[in-house]
Amino acid sequence: MNHQQKEARRMDTQRVYAKPQRGHVSLGGPLRGIIFFIPFIILGLVLFLSLGRGTNVQKIAGGVAEGIFAVMWGIFVSGIRIAAQWERGVVLRLGKFQSVRGPGIMYIIPFIDNVRFVDLRLLTLNIPSQQVITKDNVPAAIDGVLFFLVADAEKAVIRIQDFAFAIAQYAQATLRDVVGGLSLDELLSEREQIQKRIAEVVEEHIRDWGLHVDSIRLQDIEMPEDLKRIMSRQASAEREKRATITKAEGDKIAATNLAAAAAIMAQTPGAMKLRTLQTIDSLGAGPANTVVMFPMELTEAIRNIVKSVSKSNDATVV
Repeated sequence: MNHQQKEARRMDTQRVYAKPQRGHVSLGGPLRGIIFFIPFIILGLVLFLSLGRGTNVQKIAGGVAEGIFAVMWGIFVSGIRIAAQWERGVVLRLGKFQSVRGPGIMYIIPFIDNVRFVDLRLLTLNIPSQQVITKDNVPAAIDGVLFFLVADAEKAVIRIQDFAFAIAQYAQATLRDVVGGLSLDELLSEREQIQKRIAEVVEEHIRDWGLHVDSIRLQDIEMPEDLKRIMSRQASAEREKRATITKAEGDKIAATNLAAAAAIMAQTPGAMKLRTLQTIDSLGAGPANTVVMFPMELTEAIRNIVKSVSKSNDATVV
């Protein structure tokens, strides 16, 4: 990034951050106009009617008097100010702090008093993308949003030149410091703790400025593309590992249950027959299957005959 780009970015940042501080809407302008013009018009009509038949000297004197009145009345009316419900006016008299006024109508002495309005609502500032190097030397770009409010209007005006720009810059520096002390895994897994830590550090420093941090939220965390591909492969391998372990555990549990079921069936002939009937029923559900029934009693008879023949042969040999 060259010098011109840096300067343009700095100016854009100042404009963005200073915007909430200059959010005062002049509500006293229409009121000052009404208060100024109505007496001025009435006085002009009175002088016109009273001096309509007078001499030229009288008319000139009346015009001069009306002009002097307009100037003096305009100066008086210019001291009227109105602060909205969410605003406070910090009044400086000859450069020294006088008072904090508002909301509502207020009057300041023209040319002597100066008022600066401060918005007490919750303000929002964007923290632009920051290039950060983590503790394990991984580059990352992080942006966020800062939510804060003015707790003391006097301190916010007197102790800091531009509190919105200052708090934004301090939040950026704190974000880089906090993230720089963390590894990439901690950055990705402990976002809530990072946000709280940044808010605590910023709050501790800006408390003397009359400001209060409501919260800081991290939005996007951008990493190099090659690192994203590596992390994607790592996540895929981790998922495959968990799937293999889960399948192995399931096979182990299934084998244990099958062994227990086989032991029960071996001890209970009726259970074995019931299982056989269930198997036959499931095989015969399809029209393309052909089931050949073989009686269990015949199997037992053949087994007994084989045992008898084996015993006869053994006796003959002896």
